[in-house]
Amino acid sequence: MVIVNSYALAVFLCFVIMLCWGSWGNTQKLAAKSWRYELFYWDYVIGMVLFALFLALTLGSFGTDGESFFYNIGHTSWKSVGWILLGGIIFNASNILLSASTSIAGMSVAFPLGVGIALVLGVINNYITNNKGNAVLLAIGVALVVIAIVCNGIASGMKGESNVSKADQKKGVILALIAGIVMSFFSSFVMRGMGNVTGEVPFIHPYATPYTASVIFTLGVFLSNILFNTIVMKKPFVGEPVTYQQYFAGNAKTHLVGMLGGAIWCLGTALSYITSKAAGPAVSYALGQGAPMIAAIWGVFVWKEFKGSNNKVYGLLGLMFLFFIAGLSLIVVAGM
Repeated sequence: MVIVNSYALAVFLCFVIMLCWGSWGNTQKLAAKSWRYELFYWDYVIGMVLFALFLALTLGSFGTDGESFFYNIGHTSWKSVGWILLGGIIFNASNILLSASTSIAGMSVAFPLGVGIALVLGVINNYITNNKGNAVLLAIGVALVVIAIVCNGIASGMKGESNVSKADQKKGVILALIAGIVMSFFSSFVMRGMGNVTGEVPFIHPYATPYTASVIFTLGVFLSNILFNTIVMKKPFVGEPVTYQQYFAGNAKTHLVGMLGGAIWCLGTALSYITSKAAGPAVSYALGQGAPMIAAIWGVFVWKEFKGSNNKVYGLLGLMFLFFIAGLSLIVVAGM
């Protein structure tokens, strides 16, 4: 299988992770023109599973490093499988809430708040578990990210005219915050299933390789989605209930847009596992979670989610970007 041993390459790929995790929400925005997010989310999850299998059967099966996908999945312990499935279930619960927040409050609000909170708590959790990286620099970097989140929160409360009511806007913010808290826990469970409890990933049984972990993880997301998304479809946070009949009535283009979103997210996630050995789980996770900055760029400059806001709001958004960049830079240095 293909693995990464260079820290410099790992950090570069972490920025690719950031782009993937910060950009998949665009497919939800595209689909939202004619498609409820609860229906979009099924295509998103299916896209995840299919792309994880594609990576496992290609990059995960070629090369001389570690174990090939088929050999490894046959020798991965049930305990490791259980940890990774649990990570997938936890992630799915949080991501459904994040998708709901995105549909209500927009990318430039949901991602910085939700994924920003996940970044802060997740880095702390990963550092406690693996103890890799400079603790002082990580702490300062995380603190700067927190300031960026605060700036975004204040700006979202002051944004200009919107077709979303204040009550729904508040609901979107609350959903993002809950999503972030829940999301912060999933990564450590997946890393445990990969044997990464001391900062080193063995890439051999009884643990899962990054490619095996990606497949098991996305299957955990898919299986839990049967319960989670069915509930949300029947009891949506906003709007009328939707049905599976509506889902199957969707056209191919709409379904493919959702699957593309899942594939983009899955690429970022697989890379986060592949780079975790060279970069360290805390740094790999943290840089990937720089996605809020990317999502905010899409939301502010492409989707115009703050259109009509005053200069003070845009000033706060500028500070958010600066603090995010500074915080992420320190997190990179902390892993060197």
